[in-house]
Amino acid sequence: MPSTTLFSKAGKELGTVELPEVLFNAPVNEALIHQAVTAQLAGRRLGTSNTKTRGEVRGGGAKPYRQKGTGRARQGSKRAPHYAGGGVVFGPHPRSYEQRLPKRMKRAALHGALTAKFTDGAVRVVDELSLDAPKTRDLAGFLVALNANGSVLVVAIGNDANLEISARNLPRVVVIRADSLNVVDVLNADTLLITQPSLDTMAEVYA
Repeated sequence: MPSTTLFSKAGKELGTVELPEVLFNAPVNEALIHQAVTAQLAGRRLGTSNTKTRGEVRGGGAKPYRQKGTGRARQGSKRAPHYAGGGVVFGPHPRSYEQRLPKRMKRAALHGALTAKFTDGAVRVVDELSLDAPKTRDLAGFLVALNANGSVLVVAIGNDANLEISARNLPRVVVIRADSLNVVDVLNADTLLITQPSLDTMAEVYA
């Protein structure tokens, strides 16, 4: 079973902690992870872009000029696509970009992403990260002490208002619940900071 160092929020080593093997010692299937990321990002698209066809734009009706005798090409409507103010050909219309991905594939992709982060040494486990009051300065100090560099994804258990408010003004810090992990946030993080109680929740939800 994989294990890593357990830190206090002050950065002191408290020993070692075992990590769930199913999450941090799984096969890393890059193609599957890419598919999961693509599906997740596609699901975020609103799909509200819209253009009007020649049948939807205002105007038209009568022929712009008579059929014969003008020496010009025959035309049936001034709202044809080649006229200014005419309809749009093959333009976007409201639709869903959602891609269906089976739950087993989503979980396998998440397992692979967590394993890749652990292999790269980007996982830090802290015994607890509680704050007595919302203070961004205190949280920033904890992150420096824990050597949590770059983009940091803090995995906490439950809703911790003080922690979430303290992280709000740190542009590269994201706080997420242990039961709400996703592949995109895990891959975007340079450091994965996990509170020790969250490990049990992660093993229970994603195993």
